[in-house]
Amino acid sequence: MPFLIDAGILLAAYLTGSIPFGLIVVKLISGRDVRAVASGRTGGTNAMRAAGVWAGILTGTLDVVKGAAAVWLARAVTPEIWMQVLAPLAAILGNNASIFLVERTPQGGLRLRGGAGGAAAGGGAFGLWPPVLLILLPLGFLVWYGVGYASLTTISIALIVTVVFAVRAALGLSPWAYAAYGVLAGVLLLIALRPNLRRLREGTERLQGWRARRRAHRQGLQNIRP
Repeated sequence: MPFLIDAGILLAAYLTGSIPFGLIVVKLISGRDVRAVASGRTGGTNAMRAAGVWAGILTGTLDVVKGAAAVWLARAVTPEIWMQVLAPLAAILGNNASIFLVERTPQGGLRLRGGAGGAAAGGGAFGLWPPVLLILLPLGFLVWYGVGYASLTTISIALIVTVVFAVRAALGLSPWAYAAYGVLAGVLLLIALRPNLRRLREGTERLQGWRARRRAHRQGLQNIRP
């Protein structure tokens, strides 16, 4: 019976994570299919590209709620710490490989579409310890502003969570399982971001913010030079 309960928690968390809020929000706001825009992902960054800033903010917020809800569900059902860690990981997996976004590949196989999991990972951390958002939001913004790459910002979320929970565990303020959550979430994010990491190595990854404007300005100057 405990096994069936745990399996039910993980299944519910995965299905909750699978809800493609980016697809829904963008479709309602602009009528576009976010999967046909830029990276094709359903996360907040691509929703912003497809339908504007507010679509991105709303999508990101709802994805945060997905991760947190998985923790709240697990806590409501069982006191087992590891289930409270595994449930948001299942939500991240659902976010990145949604059962509701299954499609056929050109080779005839099947694949599951989704996002990169950054917001869902942050949501899981929020569910485990709500004040973590007071650290994640400003540091995440600084990473995004400093490097200009959404993919690296996404990866930094898992790194920040791991460090915060490791420090708290060393101080006896939270279990080490929470730090393990950060590490395992990072693995899921890295898997989802493999195409971005390849483009980073090739120097073709999409820049954002002031760095993108600076690159465009440089290219403009080069184009007008005699």
